[in-house]
This record gives sequence, structure tokens and C-alpha cells, in this order.
Amino acid sequence: MRRKDGAVKANTRPKEPGVDDLTEVDEPAFSALAEPYRRELHVHCYRMLGSFQDAEDAVQETFLHAWRRRETFEGRSTFRAWLYRIATNACLDLLAKRRPEPATGGEVLWLQPYPDRLLDELTTGDADEPESVAVARETIELAYLVAVQHLAPRPRAVLILRDVLGWPARDVAELLGDSVNSVNSALQRARAGMREHLPAERQDWTGGDEDVATRELVRRWTDASVATDIDALVAMLRDDVRSSMPPTPGLQVGRDAVVSYWVESGFGGMTGLRAVLTSVNRQPALGFYQWDQHQGAYLPLTIDVLRIAGGSIAEITTFHDDQFPRLGLLERLPAEHSEE
Repeated sequence: MRRKDGAVKANTRPKEPGVDDLTEVDEPAFSALAEPYRRELHVHCYRMLGSFQDAEDAVQETFLHAWRRRETFEGRSTFRAWLYRIATNACLDLLAKRRPEPATGGEVLWLQPYPDRLLDELTTGDADEPESVAVARETIELAYLVAVQHLAPRPRAVLILRDVLGWPARDVAELLGDSVNSVNSALQRARAGMREHLPAERQDWTGGDEDVATRELVRRWTDASVATDIDALVAMLRDDVRSSMPPTPGLQVGRDAVVSYWVESGFGGMTGLRAVLTSVNRQPALGFYQWDQHQGAYLPLTIDVLRIAGGSIAEITTFHDDQFPRLGLLERLPAEHSEE
């Protein structure tokens, strides 16, 4: 949930039981302690970095560092919080080494999708609270991820730790080696930056009557895409629709620009398409396949992730076929589905 100041209400979780002196723990026992936190740490690093693969690297570095420096765990915080401190610093180190600035126009070329089947592994301490669910959804959508990537690394860390994880300012200040006043100032700057880069309307696919309407819109979009019916697709686009295809540069803003790109890229003349509905970053997504006569099957083409606002398509983020395995999509569709 967003407050009037644009912040997301923190998602709090219950404290875990205490962990004894880690210097007495062998490597298998340490792994057993740390492994249950792998997915949530990965999602945390993904929010920080915007890249699934970079998040993998950060989590591996977190576990390695935690094992090698296990004597630094003094029990003043939970084991989980200690791991989050290490993971956040691993992300900051990675950002300092190799993260470029977003391209002109707001593109985030390193953006990668996060499959919902992996997000479903997460649990929240307030699973029955609607606000807890809303926070989890809002802060994993691609629009949120893109906006976060425009923040400088340390304000980005402050925003995620304070507004997503619900850490007290004092704890964030200790992690970053800053004062509480500095953390509070960074948080205000980060919230202002998020308001600047977030779309005016946020996608909502959370159930109820609007869920039915959204599913119907996705169905119509799927049918029109497979038929390469540009006129039908245009009717479902917002005037200010955005389209991008990371890591390929080129952001189209506005219906005319998007349609011109489709025409120039030859989309209208494509044949033999099939689509599989999936979900990515808690958004509807379509995995497109194209018939390959030599292979005798439909082979992966692209993945479109849709942001929907006001009953229309507000944003299309397209990913290349190398993301199909990560999203659990088949490497080919069988020939019996061919209309050849």
C-alpha cells in the first residue's frame, strides 16, 4: 500500500528464534540455517539490482561471505537480519563495480523478469493482511523495479530496507554506516525519485471483478497477437503506452510510436504464431512461439509482460527467448498444434 507521501507501507515479519554461536557450527549445519532464506534474499537482491542473474551472484556472495565471516554474528540481531545486511552490502558492492546508468528515456537494459512460480515460494508474516499482499505485489512489478533502478545505490537500499522490509531507521543507519538523519534524508529523496519515475496508474491484477475484466483483456490481446491483427491490438492500447525490449535499446512511448515500430519490424507479416499464458513479476505475460518448418515445432520467440491500467494496455515489456527456461516455459510446442 502506498501512503500519501508515495511510500509503501512496510511489510513486517515476526522475529525468528535466536541462533547460537556460529563459530561452533560446521558448514552443513550453517547451510541448513541459511538455506531457508535463499529465496527472500534473492528477491531482495533482485529489487536492488533489477537483474535475476545479478541477484543470483549477490546471494552466492552473501552465503560465501556469511560462512567465512560467521564469527562476526554476535546475536544482537536475528540471523535473518544479519544475512540481509550482508546481502545489501553485496548488492552495493556489485552496483559500485559494474552497474551502468539507465539509458536516456528511462530504459533499464539489464532488466530481467522474475517468474511467479518462484515468487510463490515466499511467505509473509502477515499473509492474511491485504496490505502485506499489496506490498509484495507492488514492489515486484516491473514498473517498480524500473523506477528503483533510477535511484542512486544507497538511497535505493534505504528505500527498500525502510519501505519494503520495514527496518527501523536506526538499523539502516548502522548497516550503511550513516546517521539516522542521513538515512531519513535519503529516504525522502528516494521516495521523491520513485514518484517521478513510477507511472501515474499502477497495474492491479489482484482479483475481484476487475480481475475478470483484465483476464478478458489479456485473452483478446493474445488472440489478436497470434493473428497479428494490428488494428485489434491498437484498440487495446493506451495513448501513452510504453514498449521496450531489454537488453535491446529502444524505448517507444505513445501509441503511434509503438505501432510504427511494429510495422517497421515486420510484425504484421509474421505467421505461425502461438502463445502460452504465464505470469511474471505478478503481471500477466505471454510466451510467444513461431512455427519452424525445419524443426517441425513451434520454437520460442519472445515473452511479453503486460502492465494494465484503466482497462487498457499501458506497457509492454518484451524479453528475448533466452528467458524461456527460467520462466518454466517449454523449449518447443509440439507439431500437432500446427495449422500447416
